[in-house]
Amino acid sequence: MEAQFPRTTVAGVSLSRMIIGTNWMAGYSHRSPAADAMIRERHADPDNMAGMLDTFLSHGVDTMMALFGQHPPILEAVRRAEDRNGRKLILIDTPILNVDDNPAARREAEATIRKSREMGASFCLIHHSSVEQLVDKNRRKIHRLDDYTRMIRDAGLIPGLSAHMPELVVYSDENGYDVETYIQIYNCMGFLMQVEIESVNSIIRAAKKPVMTIKPMAAGRCTPFVGLNFSWATLRDCDMVTVGCFNEREAAEDEVIEISLAALERRAPDLRARSSPNQSQAAFGAANRRG
Repeated sequence: MEAQFPRTTVAGVSLSRMIIGTNWMAGYSHRSPAADAMIRERHADPDNMAGMLDTFLSHGVDTMMALFGQHPPILEAVRRAEDRNGRKLILIDTPILNVDDNPAARREAEATIRKSREMGASFCLIHHSSVEQLVDKNRRKIHRLDDYTRMIRDAGLIPGLSAHMPELVVYSDENGYDVETYIQIYNCMGFLMQVEIESVNSIIRAAKKPVMTIKPMAAGRCTPFVGLNFSWATLRDCDMVTVGCFNEREAAEDEVIEISLAALERRAPDLRARSSPNQSQAAFGAANRRG
């Protein structure tokens, strides 16, 4: 049996501390239109994603985050992987809600949340582009947030916030909103983070609920070894890291899973040598030397 990834608990639900991210399935590379197109072409076929999910599931990584309603091929890949493995994935949906303050908008928001439940999600974390419209920095409040967390509870889902603005974590905790977990951008390069890395780290470590961090490798701007070691070393035991991969090879035991397990176990990862025209160079380390 493969080594099983460590777990944490959010609102009484056991989650793998590694979360399967989906930007590199949906076509959001944060790099270029060409990279976006490459991703979309590769993953137009759900089977190309299902194989990667098989790899994650074999190591106990059974928690997945996505805008599932916007990407039917990803949801179909989930179904195929679940059928093949006889194991359910725990889905964290991050829907975009119409947060206009009128009855028609509220009905639309309720319908979007119900769709999350119909797709099989357990968690509904309001997308940052929606919740940020409700933020009042002057009063340190998130106006009408209780309306939406109530809708989420009424649909039988667990509420949370996608908090790209780090202040959302602070305001939510201060006001005691019905929020069980947060999504927060966090990486060693400060990529897309709105304040310094140290400040975001202090907010995460003081948060009253577990935090799901995203973009640990800064959308490919640093290597998995650097990005994942930083994240696992500086987060709490209750927090999670969301990792996006392009295919099953990147997810495999000698890549993000092995690097993460090694970081958590405080050991050196068992990695294959990187390719080079001359593999015997001493600078490549003992594993690459002849003799």
